[in-house]
Amino acid sequence: MAQLQGKLEAEVELQSPADKFFKVWRSESHKLPTATSKNIQGVKVHEGDWDQHGAIKIWNYTVEGKSGVFKEKVEFDDDNMSFTLHGIEGDIYDEFKVYKPVCKLIPKEKGSLAKLSIEYEKHKESDPNPDKYMAFFIDMTKDIDAHVLSA
Repeated sequence: MAQLQGKLEAEVELQSPADKFFKVWRSESHKLPTATSKNIQGVKVHEGDWDQHGAIKIWNYTVEGKSGVFKEKVEFDDDNMSFTLHGIEGDIYDEFKVYKPVCKLIPKEKGSLAKLSIEYEKHKESDPNPDKYMAFFIDMTKDIDAHVLSA
């Protein structure tokens, strides 16, 4: 039986406080093209409002020099400072049937910890795991951390 489903996980130490980092995703995602311009070139609300649970956003991104579009429906968990991007459509679905990035922020005495994961399902066993997308997610997270600190 082919292993088509999987989950990649990573942790990124942040210098910024968890609540400030979460706020960028929760209510200021329109600032992400500024915070991480090499990764995100644009984001717009397709349905709902920027800070609305269940809002649908369309992202223009670049991974390994290749431009793409990703449409997602966001789910926020304010109590646990986490968010899930439920992928709806986009270029990533040329490679995956399911693509769901998740970030959970954990406050620390100084800074915070971002626990990142990507749940996925490949079309066929020979398709690669989304390692390049995890590297992208980690790089974005570091850029946003630097942006929060400079604000």
